[in-house]
Amino acid sequence: MRLGTRGSALALAQAELVATALGDAEIVAIETSGDAALDPAHALTEAEQAAGPYLDKARFVREIERALLDGEVDLGVHSAKDLPADLPEGLEIAAVPAREDAADCYVGDAGSLADVGDGARIGTASLRRRSQLLAARPDLEVAELRGNVDTRLGRLRDGDLDGIVLAAAGLRRLGRDDEISFRFELGEMTPAAGQGALALEARSGEPETAAAAAALTDREALVALTAERATVAELGATCHTPVGVHVRVDGDVLRADAYVGMPDGSEWIRDGLEGSTEDPVALGIELASRLTAAGAIELLERAEAEAPT
Repeated sequence: MRLGTRGSALALAQAELVATALGDAEIVAIETSGDAALDPAHALTEAEQAAGPYLDKARFVREIERALLDGEVDLGVHSAKDLPADLPEGLEIAAVPAREDAADCYVGDAGSLADVGDGARIGTASLRRRSQLLAARPDLEVAELRGNVDTRLGRLRDGDLDGIVLAAAGLRRLGRDDEISFRFELGEMTPAAGQGALALEARSGEPETAAAAAALTDREALVALTAERATVAELGATCHTPVGVHVRVDGDVLRADAYVGMPDGSEWIRDGLEGSTEDPVALGIELASRLTAAGAIELLERAEAEAPT
């Protein structure tokens, strides 16, 4: 079985986990347009400059999906948060392995968000993180931070930044969790939908591939991801809309938290909801409806229009 993945160290580490679990799989590294744009040496096109620093996440999966549809690979291994709500015709999510730590984390000289110095310069590649940082600490200077994990950590070591915010899952999968200074609590920073989870994408109508992949599925991770993706889809969220959705399983109960805000953190909505594990889609839709009733759609429309460039 051939596994298509991005070529970054983190993506390859994630694909290796899947290959090991399958027992006999070949990893095929595929460069995506998103990876090319993340390279600090990459000269941005006019379209990329117009889009601003927060890249369309679909650009991290398109070339892998094309390879799937062309039969060049059998499974795509994605960070679930990069996978758009709407998949191309002929493709489906075949499996969701056990989830890693979904939290955002801080790397820098501080033991909590309150410990971060006044006016500190914090780097992030996420509009969602930017919004929540500024909602909690409007004194902070939030700087664009492109590149892979090593590049981002390098900018911190070079003294260009006082701290950076990354996904704890990525550092853990790379064996670098000792770099983490502290993890953000849900009430401080709600993770992106799918953060910490992997999604295995396959061609529809191929039962042998689907069965091999499905054997890797962790039910709790699948249920939580299904609810999170339902919320994002219902809201029509994009990479230019600061939205966080995190769902966790507690026995037969789903506990969901969500955040919607302006890029500068000046306005935001938080909400939480509980529901049954039997119908995660219903929970996700209900959460989106509650956010919509609180004004989330109007807020997101303004957020997209005002996203920093």
